[in-house]
Amino acid sequence: MRLRLIPILITIAVSSTVLFGGWFVYRSVALEDPLIEQVKAIDGVADAMVDIGRDQVELQVQLIQDASLAAVYPKIEAAASALHGRDARIEISGESDQALDAWWSKALFDVAQAMDTMQYSIIPERLEELAREQGGDLHVISEIDDKNVYITLQNEQAIKYIVLPRRPVMMGVWPNE
Repeated sequence: MRLRLIPILITIAVSSTVLFGGWFVYRSVALEDPLIEQVKAIDGVADAMVDIGRDQVELQVQLIQDASLAAVYPKIEAAASALHGRDARIEISGESDQALDAWWSKALFDVAQAMDTMQYSIIPERLEELAREQGGDLHVISEIDDKNVYITLQNEQAIKYIVLPRRPVMMGVWPNE
């Protein structure tokens, strides 16, 4: 029996095109597009981009100018959780500048200390104090919910969003019981 090379190659090419093309269409039409539309429908979201991997969903979201990070972020998490079995990695992008980054690097020690000691009420006080010490046009908003601490830094030229996960309180028994 003699095999013909041309029909075999054509069959392989057509089968591969249908298989991988169908997979890309499914991924786009059934997964990415609905997620993007759902995230863009959230009040406060200006734009969204998504990259769906095997085990992880990466969302890049831009917020409108006066959006509350604490109000928007849980809604984005809820939308991303619709893709079961994948961890959501959400990046809230803002146009930061060197002044905001430098200020945040100075304030980070105090925030990290408050987070480690679970004294979350210190964070807004300390950030406001540091902003007053610096002077200028720096505006700091800090918010909290049961999962995260949300910090928004803004000056006339730029904005920076920070989401810091809270550690849940560990409940258990004493080690010597």
